[in-house]
Amino acid sequence: MAATEDARRLALVAARAASEKKANDLVLLDVSDRLVITDCFLIASAPNERQVEAIVDEIEEKMRAAGTKPVRREGTREGRWVLLDYVDVVVHVQHEDERAFYELERLWKDCPRIGFDEEADTPGEDGVADSDEQGSQA
Repeated sequence: MAATEDARRLALVAARAASEKKANDLVLLDVSDRLVITDCFLIASAPNERQVEAIVDEIEEKMRAAGTKPVRREGTREGRWVLLDYVDVVVHVQHEDERAFYELERLWKDCPRIGFDEEADTPGEDGVADSDEQGSQA
């Protein structure tokens, strides 16, 4: 069973927000076949704690504008690995050292990646990418 359309949409909102704050190595995974508790993971990294915090703040702002708030936040004080749990989407923003050590994408390598083109998927005023709107109107 693939991730729901709403989960994919929210995962893309989070990915775009992370991209706007120059997150590194963005990976979107559909984990719905492996986990019962969530549909999508977003994994992103940054070279320092300040940028991790900026990425997290931008994701929270854009997700709030999309109509959702995290039910759980962990790791914000340390700024090394922040987890934002939006139920259907779980966001991991990691310092590059933690990312290299824990290798989350290796742990979830059997899960399909969700395509994300940082250049093509620019969000419109409503937080939905123009390419997403065109695809849904067809």
